Amino acid sequence: MRSAAPVPVSDVGSNRIGVAEIEKSFTFILKHVAPQFIPAHAQNDTQSGYGRSMQSNKGQPHGMRIVSDPAGPETATGPASSTSAPDTLAVANAAGNAAQLPGAGTASAGRAPDTASLASVNNPIPTPDSDGELGAADGTEPDPDAAAPGPGASTPTLGDVLLAIEELWPASLAEAWDEVGLVVGRPERPVRRIMFAVDPTLEVIADAVARGTDLLITHHPLLLKPVSSVAATGFKGEAVHLLIESGCALVTAHTNADSALGGVSDVMADVLGIHDTTPLAPSKDGLPEEGIGRVGMLPEPMTLADFAARVFEAMPSVAGGVRVAGERAGIVQKIAVCGGAGDSLFDAVRAAEADVYVTADLRHHPASEAREASLNGKPYLIDVSHFASEWLWLPSGARALADVLAEMGHEVQTEVSNVNSDPWDFILTP
Repeated sequence: MRSAAPVPVSDVGSNRIGVAEIEKSFTFILKHVAPQFIPAHAQNDTQSGYGRSMQSNKGQPHGMRIVSDPAGPETATGPASSTSAPDTLAVANAAGNAAQLPGAGTASAGRAPDTASLASVNNPIPTPDSDGELGAADGTEPDPDAAAPGPGASTPTLGDVLLAIEELWPASLAEAWDEVGLVVGRPERPVRRIMFAVDPTLEVIADAVARGTDLLITHHPLLLKPVSSVAATGFKGEAVHLLIESGCALVTAHTNADSALGGVSDVMADVLGIHDTTPLAPSKDGLPEEGIGRVGMLPEPMTLADFAARVFEAMPSVAGGVRVAGERAGIVQKIAVCGGAGDSLFDAVRAAEADVYVTADLRHHPASEAREASLNGKPYLIDVSHFASEWLWLPSGARALADVLAEMGHEVQTEVSNVNSDPWDFILTP
């Protein structure tokens, strides 16, 4: 039974999300809902497989150019963009960054690079070293917080993994319209290798199969809407056939992983340095700390421009970049976040009196109306890639599941897909 014990929040430097007290039996999950989490600064840890290839924006120029700024792009906050064209359009990644995985030049955006290119990541995601600080991932230092399987650790069945998934991301937390849980697979089959991904695209599935994956866990559902056929003549049917014929199970952890402790929005808030968080839309069937979105405080006030730069650096590098609505010199401290599409939460954001709202897929009319309804220009808006905002959770989710299974006496290999499934390839900016 899941505990409602208070969840302490740590300092920014430790990159830990709050951890609740552990109860016996199956409640050891709360030890793992938010283990020491690897932020999204592109990892190189090919031994554990966490995020083997997603490149980050960290350390890359961003420019933060505003089209309507009369002073022109040269007045951009932060490092100047180097992608401006002499004519009217610049072929650029969002704010001057390539939507590429490591090994750019050998793999196009959205294509998995070859194995040799995995060593070329410019900004490895730090992993925790023995003193709790973050250092470059080289696969040689064990995580002191990770639960180690005992000497007699066994291979779990898919049914065992489903029990662990239910403790981490209960199906009861899913929104009524959502479809989560087991999509393909036999519960009695053994599971030795688990891959996490945002989307169950054919490319992701083919990559998982090629790597010998027994279970693919994706954030987005393959079959959200009812279907009358899974014939292999369509891409969804082809995905189902490829999974079944290859012996790879598929599980969806969607809005249940959004709401849960240590879930998508918790990880997003943590990597942005936001403390004392509460849900924007509390779950009716969860703990008080669970629900869609989070709102909390930065340790110190900062300008919108500086905070937007922090958001930019935290995100995987994709074509969409980061869009900002608000006064660059405006001061922000109370921050609301929602991984994935969050324009349905504007009322909750306003009620929380957030200074800025970070989410994805902000459409024209909801964003325009939010600005019209703002008080003294707030909440400011920061619009990020849907894929990027949810990718941040994958390394943490993979580690949490491995830890829970280790507590159960099982040993598995977990990894994060290196396929960039963001749908956009490049962007043209003035």
